[in-house]
Amino acid sequence: MELESKSLLYDILQAVERIERFIGDATFDDFERDDMMRSAVERQFEIIGEAMNRLTQRDRALTLQISDVSRIIGFRNQLVHGYSSVDERIVWDVILGNLPTLWKQVDALLREE
Repeated sequence: MELESKSLLYDILQAVERIERFIGDATFDDFERDDMMRSAVERQFEIIGEAMNRLTQRDRALTLQISDVSRIIGFRNQLVHGYSSVDERIVWDVILGNLPTLWKQVDALLREE
């Protein structure tokens, strides 16, 4: 794996871990009421999506080993360009439903190296 691809995977992994740290043991109600937490989480999703986009352009074969790459990039685009219509429930559901899988897949790819 090229150094740049590895660096992008590491950026994704760090962003996932930051989201988990920012959320801690918060509930959805906590998340919905805390605009600083939401902003911090959304920023990390932007990093994940941008890093995934760059990785796709750099090493398409590598990204085929990660689930829902196009949805990850699309989610980033929605956060950035549709910022005024972000649904906190969708963000929360992505945190609970998709981040653990992304973490496992990216961590496995980094461990292969």
